[in-house]
Amino acid sequence: MSTKKPVRVAVTGAAGRIGTSIIFPIAAGDVFGKDTPVILQLLELPDALGKLRGVEMELRDCAYNLLRDVVVSDDPNVAFKDADALFLVGSKPRGPGMERADLLKDNGKIFIGQGKAIDAVAADNARVIVVGNPCNTNAYIASQMARRVPKANFTAMTRLDQNRAAAQLAGKAGVEVGAIGNLAVWGNHSPTMYADYTHAYINGRKVSEVITDHEWLNTAFLKTVAQRGKAIIDAQGVSSAPSAAWAAIDHMRDWHHGTNGRWVSMAVPSDGSYGIPEGLICSFPCTVDANGQYHIVQGVELDAASKAKVQASVNELLEEREMISGLLAG
Repeated sequence: MSTKKPVRVAVTGAAGRIGTSIIFPIAAGDVFGKDTPVILQLLELPDALGKLRGVEMELRDCAYNLLRDVVVSDDPNVAFKDADALFLVGSKPRGPGMERADLLKDNGKIFIGQGKAIDAVAADNARVIVVGNPCNTNAYIASQMARRVPKANFTAMTRLDQNRAAAQLAGKAGVEVGAIGNLAVWGNHSPTMYADYTHAYINGRKVSEVITDHEWLNTAFLKTVAQRGKAIIDAQGVSSAPSAAWAAIDHMRDWHHGTNGRWVSMAVPSDGSYGIPEGLICSFPCTVDANGQYHIVQGVELDAASKAKVQASVNELLEEREMISGLLAG
């Protein structure tokens, strides 16, 4: 039995499709390590607690050696207590006829409450990834409630966009996904995000040298990645869940263990790099050091077309921030 101190992991929306796809790999050791015990602290709405208790039963029946305990609650102050890592998955989906501003305000109330609970009861250096959309702005809202937990510890998931882009490039080139490096996603986790292949490589060669169909790179590739979520809904009638969950796992695993110089896409509070307004939670290419500290990759030269695509996504984030400004002021 491991003598390591258990990592306390909170997951919201834990009875949903993404939430359940996240928690079993965590219990199996796929995030924090095969020698690191975990305590799962699961949050759901009151009317979903019955379903969540069924998930708890299944977790326990898997007899994971690393799973020390499972906490089930509808109270964030219970689910977030002493949490070292938090996956904020649950959010209100956009309904028919709902304006984006209304969705942002409705979710804003949720993430204001969760941000306050994190700051009140989570571990001092708790690490937060927001998965529930619109995840960048939801993460920004939660971060604004932080007084004790560092604002830099509030991040959002754009790893799904990176994974989608890597899979498309690998398929086109006929290589393993692991052959793709220095692929970066900039901006918002929305169709405006920019999957930047211009600095990426395939087995050490520039993508544009390996994939000579440059028209595909600049049209079909970018469109496929940007519209992948919609395509999945059109095909199966529901939004992506296992791929979103695995991207969240990738994000937290790399944040915990480091990337050894490898670029990963993370939506983090801007430090002003690349002229992106400070504090805006925006996706950048990042590396994570051996101590689990992420760093925005510096010195990436963006051509005029790339700069325009990044700015369009940043503009959307600024619009979203303006839409919830009154909510935060209140």
